Amino acid sequence: MASQNKPDQNNASTWFITGCSTGLGRALADAVLAKGNRAVVTARDADSVKDLAAAYPESALALALDVTDRSQVTETVRAAEERFGAVDVLVNNAGYGYRAALEEGDDADVQRLFATNVFGPVAMMKAVLPGMRSRRSGAIVNISSIGARICPPGSGFYAASKAALEGLSGSAQKELEPLGITVTIVEPGGFRTDFAGRSLTQSALPIGDYAETAGKRRKEHDTAHGNQPGDPAKAAEAIIAAVEAENTPRFLLLGQDALAGYRAAAAAQAADVEAWESVTTGTGFEGS
Repeated sequence: MASQNKPDQNNASTWFITGCSTGLGRALADAVLAKGNRAVVTARDADSVKDLAAAYPESALALALDVTDRSQVTETVRAAEERFGAVDVLVNNAGYGYRAALEEGDDADVQRLFATNVFGPVAMMKAVLPGMRSRRSGAIVNISSIGARICPPGSGFYAASKAALEGLSGSAQKELEPLGITVTIVEPGGFRTDFAGRSLTQSALPIGDYAETAGKRRKEHDTAHGNQPGDPAKAAEAIIAAVEAENTPRFLLLGQDALAGYRAAAAAQAADVEAWESVTTGTGFEGS
């Protein structure tokens, strides 16, 4: 059972949301502020979120933040605490996609991907946790992806970055729940955001042998952008409901496609476990 030591739901709470310029982060910031909460809305380009601060001058703080810049991480959390007193909810939403077959992946590109998708959220969590621990209250939401589970061809590096975030989150749940702090992993499916457009990068040099696997999902061949089934506004409402619930979930799927993907991946893995059970259980010392 998740911790029940939540921010007081009768009072406004302060949310710190990364990656608010577009998409899910923008929708979540809008919804949080519309419900009367306070929000620190961040993006690498602060101009892209200044309209939120202008619309909610008393309850919104717009800041420039590149989560790979440790000094910016420290400074924005300090500014949030100075303005609002505390960060009650951290949402690690900033991130981007990268498509490449394993062999095509560029080392520098992959390092940048992990710096943003894994080590950025880690830095953010480390920055807010001292305050949350002192209050014995708080919530962290880490935005992952159903890709971490279904591992589509061409998305191995992205799936690996989100799987790493989920592994860290799973251990953090066990470390932080006794201190009154919840950690929720969110796995969205396809939502109609800029993720598959402007926010999606890919390897520079495709290899012909992967044309029928990873190649089919390169940006020039992908027709998903603009046709995703998920509504970001509804995803935002779902995340808020989860954080404010008496028993905040440790894991939350968003979207019918995410649910179908989760079930298919789980069934395929279970089939292998059953088929190879005798091999699995036959690896101990004799008589043990």
